[in-house]
Amino acid sequence: MAPSGDADHEQLLEWVERVATFCNEAWGLAPITGRILGWLLICAPPEQSAGDIADAIGASRASLTSNMRLLTSIGLVRRHTRAGERTAYYRIEDDAFEKVVRQRLAAFAAFGAIAEEGLKLGVADEARTRRIRSAQQSIALLTEPGRAH
Repeated sequence: MAPSGDADHEQLLEWVERVATFCNEAWGLAPITGRILGWLLICAPPEQSAGDIADAIGASRASLTSNMRLLTSIGLVRRHTRAGERTAYYRIEDDAFEKVVRQRLAAFAAFGAIAEEGLKLGVADEARTRRIRSAQQSIALLTEPGRAH
């Protein structure tokens, strides 16, 4: 289903393709994953079936399956069914990106703790501890308040 508004469908698909290119180049995701994400960011209604998504972005339903699983597993897309229906619907929650960023920051913080343990191993080789220290400092930039400036 095409989103309502002033933009025509071709313009919307061009924007979806820009999202796909970004997701591929910056995050290493398959272009179809980026297309799904882009479409779900602008579609109306915000809940779409796999068939709706496939039709909108010109993909086969079979190609959507693993990509929808990926997007739901990382928390960007939520899958649900409606009472009395067998069709699954997908949507991006308004705070999905905030949740994903918070999850990733928590994961970085957890790795920061592991890096701290690595520094306590007593490795005498400065080159080896330099790599751990570099990882720890980079993580601190992301996870410690006031360090990101």
